[in-house]
Amino acid sequence: MKKTLLKVTALTLAMCLAMAVHTHAQTINIGNLPVYNKETLRAKSDWLVTGDAQKSAIYKTPEGHMVLSNGLVSRTFTLNPNGATIGLDNLITNEALVRAVSPEAVIWVNGNEINVGGLTGQPIGNYLLPEWIPGMKADPYSLKLVSYTSSPIKERFEWNRRTEWSSQLLPWPPKGKEVAFTYKADESVIRNFKNLKAQDSQREVLLKDDFIKLSPQWNIVSSHALANAFNNEAKAGELLVPANAVVYGEQALPQQTKVIICKLNSGTDESGGYGPGIALQFAGDKSSKFHLSPANKRFRIFHDGQSQDFEGFDTGKSYFLKILLGSGKMICSVSEDGKTYKVLSELPVASTPTHIRLGKTDPRGGKTKSTGPDGNVGRSKIEQLWILGENKGSDSDFDFLSSLNVKVHYELYDGLPMISKWVSVENKGKAEFIVNNIKSEHLAVTEAESAVEHKQRWEMPPIFAESDFAFGSMSPNAAQNACVEWKVDSTYTTQVNYLLQTPSLLVCMPKTGMGQELAGGASFESMRLWELVYDSYDRERRGLSERKMYRTIAPWVTENPVIMHVSSAKDQPVKAAIDQCAEVGFEMVIMTFGSGFNLEDTSPENLQRMKELKDYAKSKGVAIGGYSLLASRAIDKENDVVMPPGKKPAFGNSPCLESVWGKDYFKKLYNFYEKTGQDLLEHDGSYPGDICASPDHPGHRGLEDSRWKQFREIQEFYRWCRSKGIYLNIPDWYFLNGSNKIAMGYRETNWSLPRELQEIIERQNIYDGTWEKTPSMGWMFVPLVQYHGGGAAATIEPLKEHLPHYEQRLANLFGAGVQACYRGPQLYDAPETKILVKKWVDFYKKHRTILDSDIVHLRRSDGRDYDAILHVDPLGKEKGLLMVYNPLNQAIVREIDVDLYYTGLQMQASISENDGPAKKIALNGSKMTLKLSIPAKSQKWFLITP
Repeated sequence: MKKTLLKVTALTLAMCLAMAVHTHAQTINIGNLPVYNKETLRAKSDWLVTGDAQKSAIYKTPEGHMVLSNGLVSRTFTLNPNGATIGLDNLITNEALVRAVSPEAVIWVNGNEINVGGLTGQPIGNYLLPEWIPGMKADPYSLKLVSYTSSPIKERFEWNRRTEWSSQLLPWPPKGKEVAFTYKADESVIRNFKNLKAQDSQREVLLKDDFIKLSPQWNIVSSHALANAFNNEAKAGELLVPANAVVYGEQALPQQTKVIICKLNSGTDESGGYGPGIALQFAGDKSSKFHLSPANKRFRIFHDGQSQDFEGFDTGKSYFLKILLGSGKMICSVSEDGKTYKVLSELPVASTPTHIRLGKTDPRGGKTKSTGPDGNVGRSKIEQLWILGENKGSDSDFDFLSSLNVKVHYELYDGLPMISKWVSVENKGKAEFIVNNIKSEHLAVTEAESAVEHKQRWEMPPIFAESDFAFGSMSPNAAQNACVEWKVDSTYTTQVNYLLQTPSLLVCMPKTGMGQELAGGASFESMRLWELVYDSYDRERRGLSERKMYRTIAPWVTENPVIMHVSSAKDQPVKAAIDQCAEVGFEMVIMTFGSGFNLEDTSPENLQRMKELKDYAKSKGVAIGGYSLLASRAIDKENDVVMPPGKKPAFGNSPCLESVWGKDYFKKLYNFYEKTGQDLLEHDGSYPGDICASPDHPGHRGLEDSRWKQFREIQEFYRWCRSKGIYLNIPDWYFLNGSNKIAMGYRETNWSLPRELQEIIERQNIYDGTWEKTPSMGWMFVPLVQYHGGGAAATIEPLKEHLPHYEQRLANLFGAGVQACYRGPQLYDAPETKILVKKWVDFYKKHRTILDSDIVHLRRSDGRDYDAILHVDPLGKEKGLLMVYNPLNQAIVREIDVDLYYTGLQMQASISENDGPAKKIALNGSKMTLKLSIPAKSQKWFLITP
């Protein structure tokens, strides 16, 4: 059995920030807040269409709880006897999402687990009733709420917006309200921790069994034909047996055993002396038994031929029975929460026990069958077992508690059913301590489904959880790779699933730890979590919600410059590309991969040349920058990541960002942009989350802090870029840290397929990618010259010889509002080519606002019939733009039904075809029937206005 170190558990963390600080001695006064009335505040219109939801504000309930609400979603907190979330309500659907009270946060400091806030004493975890709250208690081992502050939302970092690339002037910071709660350890909490330290907090875990599955280490003993031990109906630890029968599991105790703790529930068992519990076997066939006696409603101890009964046992509850083995004595105690124990008896022992029997033994701890009646069959449950060794700690390990200041922050956004949460930690003392990790969210949520048996794929609760600690993916699940998880809740023992595997616990915590050193007087923040509450299972509506979320908390994603990738970084080709871009309206030139652009060349000559190219591009009204590869390459043994055994870097090779090389690389990046003033960076192989075990890199100590510090390195650089207006193309999910654009989603080798096949695949990629991304968030690719292969059949050069195909690509992309990497030496090679390119650029710029807006998905491209997308902007002048494509070799006439609901139009609309004259049409509510004809291998667009 592998030995691990048991860490102290208690509640910790906090919320921070704002104006008007409120403090308390024993209670927090919120009497000056307005009274909360859910029905009055609930939004009456569709927030995705009208945008006129109730503003974010803080309220109080008649019971004295605090509510943060905007008419779409609310989060309710009890402040006394401690801070805790007691409600997360979807006001649109009138759905309560919180089923149980949890800690507000959990932090690990110097290896000790500390809870922040929270309450204990909830009878079941299925649901939470308001009338239970007054009877619940503060956890004696949790940091205590001492104050709160409130303020408008502040910007996470500076954004120097580039308005020339965006038609959506969104606010930064977002509009809304922040509340921050401060938690500290008072004298009683510190005393409780030190008392706990003297008992179990740093003991070795010699054995831990949660009885999720039956361990083969147990030798099962049964004295009755009906007995079923530890695995009744495949439920490990469940005992189904008559009252006066024997059924138990036995195994040898490790020699180092000092503490035995068993959590169990008597259920429907009606035993007296045969009740479930712990029996210890000593040399010479001697036994001692500490157990529950449901028939007598007592705790019972049998030792040295005598029995003792103790009151306080409730047959409806689970209890922790604890045996402490000291020098010549055995101390038996009991607890309801596993933290605060009541000593029942201290008994002398002459030797060390050799075996443990867990379950129903005879009254003396043996296996003798009762000579009396069997009694009724009952069902009891062994829930958990810990066997612990020596205590290796001291009470001085908790001296840091008096210096620990934790704040738990919440933000609520106007017009969006979304709440953000993060934690900040401050060291108010002089001695440094290490914050090993932070769990900024531990939210017990109502399950989305109930499955008795195991499932391969679960339906998740209706919350989209996103974090800015995200990498290693080109989809929103990047945060789930790093810190966000839907986990099972082993304490939720009344769920339907017998193995307790229902995902009903939303957790946000770095999976590899932080290891952040915190010197006296210093502070730092955790990652941020955003919780978007869905109000529907409809895929389109959920996608629209996510896209609005990104435009709200990362509005730079609306910057959507028209981009050319020039294939050579030499002066003449770059200037020629700049000239062509200026002529046809392209707005950005990227010196692409393989072009010879070298951002790491710090020579004065290179920096001067790059500055001159920047100045030339600026004179033409064009932005310029280039490509750099970070990860996905090896440097050398001293600077590459040192992976733990059995693990490899995400890209096969990677330098450590906190190595000497990594530190120098980022210095070169800062220096390049400061000296040249260039406008953009295409950062390939961005940090994917590789960990590093090297103890020799200057930027991190070892494995524990390697991911956190590497991420902070790149996060700070991207945020710096955002403050300078440097555009960021990054093929990884760094939007919440400043990235502008990511790949829409495609396979690079597909651009080596014959041209005609690329047309359909391109529209499929756009259709699929815009479920979760706005058009401006994803780039596509156009191989003007050969990319991965395919020769002449795959490329468009000579451009003038492939005008129909070139136009189709332009129509696909500009019609979707999606910019592409037009990679080659030129955008046009003849007057007719120039006219064609400019036609579609002009089309995009004329309708830029609506084309950059959300896409409603109508029919995916399959090459068999028309395909279509609908841009919607209910708050714009142009409410909708319908793009319909005909991939067939013959003209088509179709009558299609289009729902204009998300344009905001009802009963009537105006529609124009290909920028022709507008005509009024009647709608059936919000639905439009449109008869259209489209020539072969062509497309049409229809502008929709009021």
